[in-house]
Amino acid sequence: MQEWFEEWFDSPYYHLLYKNRSDHEAKEFVDTIVNHFHLGANTVLLDLACGKGRHSIAFATHGLDVTGVDLSMNSIEHARQFEHEKLHFYVHDMRHTFRANYFDMVCNLFTSFGYFKSAHDNLLAAQSMFHAVKQDGLVLVDFVNRNDAIRSIESKRDEVIEVGDITFTIKRSYTEQRFIKKINIDDQGKQVCFEESLNSFTLEEMRSIFSSAGLTLLETFGNYQLSPYDPQTSPRMILVFKK
Repeated sequence: MQEWFEEWFDSPYYHLLYKNRSDHEAKEFVDTIVNHFHLGANTVLLDLACGKGRHSIAFATHGLDVTGVDLSMNSIEHARQFEHEKLHFYVHDMRHTFRANYFDMVCNLFTSFGYFKSAHDNLLAAQSMFHAVKQDGLVLVDFVNRNDAIRSIESKRDEVIEVGDITFTIKRSYTEQRFIKKINIDDQGKQVCFEESLNSFTLEEMRSIFSSAGLTLLETFGNYQLSPYDPQTSPRMILVFKK
């Protein structure tokens, strides 16, 4: 039986619902990462769980050698139209190591961690980042900040989005352990249901997972401008680890 992310991320409805994600926002965040960490043309970077490659493409414009991997075949097929000699895409499960001790930096962006039901699978994903990066290399994980996510859910639990003839009815909720989004789709009378489910990790829980994988937390930022992290007010929880 497929897990929710295997089915949903490869569905045409997923790509339709999220078709307006901002390339500009992705580029600005990537520009900030490149400048903050002084990444140059010799940098070999892995964009782990890259989706359609928004961030990978932006990294490559800086001359970096970039590889993007994602479990969704549809996303990778879309991304491959942008390939060139320093930008490549592959279908890959983030729980398994992709090229051991190969990358100077691994980036896991736009809340692409914490999908799994088991602590073991989350640890496997963290370990794959540890094994992929070179000694003294960096791992950057961009995750939701728990308190901000709860505020966001409480302010908009229900939402209806119409895209052409298709209606998406979205219901958001949360528990101590997870954030849940139920997506009911009416496609001209055809009813389809999907669910997004994300672990609700605190900073200490994230530190523990990645520490168990062998990585040391260096810095924590609270937004895409890399401002200091505040657990109460920050919109994001961006963690930088070192091997």
